[in-house]
Amino acid sequence: MKEHISREEAFALLKQYNQDPFHIQHALTVEGVMKWFAKEEGYGEDEEYWGIVGLLHDIDFERYPEQHCIKAPELLREGGVGEDIIHAVCSHGYGLTVDIKPEHEMEKTLFAVDELTGLIWAAALIRPSKSTQDMELKSLKKKYKSASFAAGCSRAVIEQGAQMLGIELNELLDKTLQAMRACEATIQEEMRAEGLA
Repeated sequence: MKEHISREEAFALLKQYNQDPFHIQHALTVEGVMKWFAKEEGYGEDEEYWGIVGLLHDIDFERYPEQHCIKAPELLREGGVGEDIIHAVCSHGYGLTVDIKPEHEMEKTLFAVDELTGLIWAAALIRPSKSTQDMELKSLKKKYKSASFAAGCSRAVIEQGAQMLGIELNELLDKTLQAMRACEATIQEEMRAEGLA
């Protein structure tokens, strides 16, 4: 495992370019989901590394939406982030804004779960509980199939991500939902601690 910046430094760097609570929550969610997948897929010793990639994946999106994954390398290098993390962050824009292909299992996971976490969270927010804790897979599948629901979350990207990982779409939906359930309380706690919830 390569040396990388600490989680504390990564979070400070994220907040330097992102103030919107929505974007910070999304970054924390993708971080939590990436850590869950690292453990699940047998990369437990790299859990924090996977998490940092998730935390920083949208670093340029709030300020430079038109240059998403294009501006990121500059911001990350200025923050002292290594080239391996920069490659991983940029690879989730593959086929959209950049031609950096996800190669490692971690990069494929980021590509697959990024849009999906947005869709799952949108589905959670319309529930009475406003939580993923009581959401069932069949309910998520129904929302997923409705093209008008969370229309900004690209189903094509999610499906391409599942193919990259070599798993069925339903398995990706199920695992990502489990991952979000597992980290939801920690994210809410951190959002409150930052005065963002």
